[in-house]
Amino acid sequence: MIKEFRDFILRGNLVDLAVAVVIGTAFAVLVKSLTDNLITPVLAMIGGKPDFSDLSFTLNNAEFRYGAFLTDVIGFLIVAAVIFFLVVKPVNVLMERARAGDTDDEAPDPQIVVLEEIRDLLKTAERR
Repeated sequence: MIKEFRDFILRGNLVDLAVAVVIGTAFAVLVKSLTDNLITPVLAMIGGKPDFSDLSFTLNNAEFRYGAFLTDVIGFLIVAAVIFFLVVKPVNVLMERARAGDTDDEAPDPQIVVLEEIRDLLKTAERR
């Protein structure tokens, strides 16, 4: 059982996942700092308030804090925009360049050509 546990811990996917969690946590701190220190002051200049958390209304002794929800929605949109423009877009550009590099007009491997010819001959022989 200990050997199985060790194999589980040392499995490549688990290590990759652990690295992704650590990097994701560090990235979240970076995005939060960007939001709190740069984007929120811009929102405060435009809207007059950097934080809408104090906006609420009461109905039958129940407080509905819609301002906190608006603040969270704005934060989510900022995080999504940062991830899209700083991670997704650049990775898509790099992947597109890699695909363009893969389509070079190189001569096929001679062994592949011979194997394809053998395959085609076998297919025609089966049909007869």
